[in-house]
Amino acid sequence: MKTKLLGLCIAVLLFSCKEDTKDKAIAEREIQQYTIEQFMDNEAVGGGSFSADNSKLLVSSNRSGIYNVYTIPSTGGEMTPITQSDSTSITARSYFPNDDRMLLNADGNGDEIDHLFVRELDGTIKDITPEKGAKSSFYGWSKDDKHLYFGSNKRDPRFFDVYKMSIDDYASEMIYQNNDGLNFSGMSDDENYFALSKTVNTNDSDLFVYDSKTKEMVQINDTQSGNSAQDFSKDNGMFYYTTDDGAEFSYLMSYNLATKEKKKVVEKKWDIMGSGFTSEGSYMIVYVNEDGKNAIEVIDTESSMPIDLPDFGDKSITSVSFSDDEQWMRMYVGGSNSPSDLYTYNLDTKEQHKLTDVLNDDINAKDLVTAKVIRYKSFDGTIIPAIYYLPHQASAENKVPAMVWVHGGPGGQTRQGFSSLIQYMVNHGYAVLAVNNRGSSGYGKTFYQMDDLNHGEKDLQDCVEGKNWLTTQSEIDGDKIGIIGGSYGGYMTMAALTYTPEEFDVGVNLFGVTNWIRTLKSIPPYWESFRESLYKELGDPFSADSVRLKRISPLFHTDKVTKPLIVLQGAQDPRVLQVESDEIVAGVRKNNVPVEYVLFEDEGHGFVKKENQIESYSRILKFLDTHLKKEKMPIDGETEGTEIEVKDSE
Repeated sequence: MKTKLLGLCIAVLLFSCKEDTKDKAIAEREIQQYTIEQFMDNEAVGGGSFSADNSKLLVSSNRSGIYNVYTIPSTGGEMTPITQSDSTSITARSYFPNDDRMLLNADGNGDEIDHLFVRELDGTIKDITPEKGAKSSFYGWSKDDKHLYFGSNKRDPRFFDVYKMSIDDYASEMIYQNNDGLNFSGMSDDENYFALSKTVNTNDSDLFVYDSKTKEMVQINDTQSGNSAQDFSKDNGMFYYTTDDGAEFSYLMSYNLATKEKKKVVEKKWDIMGSGFTSEGSYMIVYVNEDGKNAIEVIDTESSMPIDLPDFGDKSITSVSFSDDEQWMRMYVGGSNSPSDLYTYNLDTKEQHKLTDVLNDDINAKDLVTAKVIRYKSFDGTIIPAIYYLPHQASAENKVPAMVWVHGGPGGQTRQGFSSLIQYMVNHGYAVLAVNNRGSSGYGKTFYQMDDLNHGEKDLQDCVEGKNWLTTQSEIDGDKIGIIGGSYGGYMTMAALTYTPEEFDVGVNLFGVTNWIRTLKSIPPYWESFRESLYKELGDPFSADSVRLKRISPLFHTDKVTKPLIVLQGAQDPRVLQVESDEIVAGVRKNNVPVEYVLFEDEGHGFVKKENQIESYSRILKFLDTHLKKEKMPIDGETEGTEIEVKDSE
């Protein structure tokens, strides 16, 4: 026993020496700094539907500057462009089951009014859901491969009905009329059972199974809890769903549609985010939200045992799907320091093929930073998880400025995935602490509910305590810490500058809410099923809650802002209207505070076009260099308070 212990100690010492040597080597090696153009020359690839003969995959890529559709051979090779849009992003949904027709998706420059398109065999593209102002979503293919299912709010802008469309002539019929504001969540292969949900609040939802033959609607959950439909078994006898009933984290359950018996199927220490069967039911895929990153199991349904997946070392498999014959699997593999590449894997031959190499060849992967999960105590003792990026060049002798990063939501989560903006900031000498403040998902339902009706208060204090944690780190310049966030994170940025004006030195607000009363009153009609639950979490703007909503809305307190601010906004944003940013900029400028405003005419809620990402991210870094590092002058030819309006490229 003593010998083993001594060996362990020696191993630990050797490992520590190796780690110290590695860290020292990184510190002594000159870290190359890359331009935003180099970072944005990384490629983002998504999707991956196999063709009927498994010879190629249908994917989306932004290599052209915006998302277009491509095909790529299943064993590797060059991508072939299918669409060549230069204005609106087009994304791949699926190959048709028995031929090379393709189902595509596009909205109008970020307005979120999605339509479904078919790329015919002769290359022509047809809008198969052309109703003006109606939003359509692809739900899947019929078991006989002769129809596709989709949801549309063309009958009533508030509710999505379910339609069945012939793939021969694209004629459609409604198979479920949604009169009750329920959310469609799945359907059995025989079209008899429909999984439907009703949102109770932002955590909890009631789950139903509707029998279209008997017209019976059965509620699955017995108590108020978070429930989510996952899939039906291929024999149409079982329904699978996740629930957090009686637990902090969601687990997978089965429900026998004949006997109504329930059984626990899979439970982990973290939330099971999703689960589903492959086309013939040979495998069940289970996704687990493991401390901010995906952990995936593929379970052989006959043996109930996980199959062996390829090992990618320090990278993770983030997503998988299968071909219809279950012989091929496609995988995305990446990490916090590596954008995800697409692979295929043949389950029979065990052959593995890397189809993409999305990291720009100009970038040395060793110059990128791997995120670390840390935790700190907030003001009331609550433990706050966060994801920390420390520049390689940072040390006690070379202290660096830092940014507290706040995710969107409410109820979102910063995860251990690759972010070009974060890596760009870190590469240029800014530490980033991505805070998962109370109210974030992924850490149990008690933690998730802790910010209800106290937004901009306790969750803001969590961000302030994140800043305080940064000041205790020997590599951080505690006098140079800012805050950044998008959407709800943009709100938190403005709340920080408004309600805790001396805590952060600068603020970066990406399309953030600044007037909760207006935002909650202007919720798009297709969010109707979610509107009431959002009111329960944030407050009802048509009630006495409006008093509190005004109190926590930064727009009404702009006189408190004393620190430099940059605001970035898309003019087509249907969630956070442009007026939110227009007015906050005007209000803060009255204080003679440096304010920069970047407006994109051709973007919605988030920036998807590379030229706009390059403009926005470079503006953010120059703003930070000027006002946080205070090492550079404002951009040539501009003065503080400049408004930039980037027009549509057309």
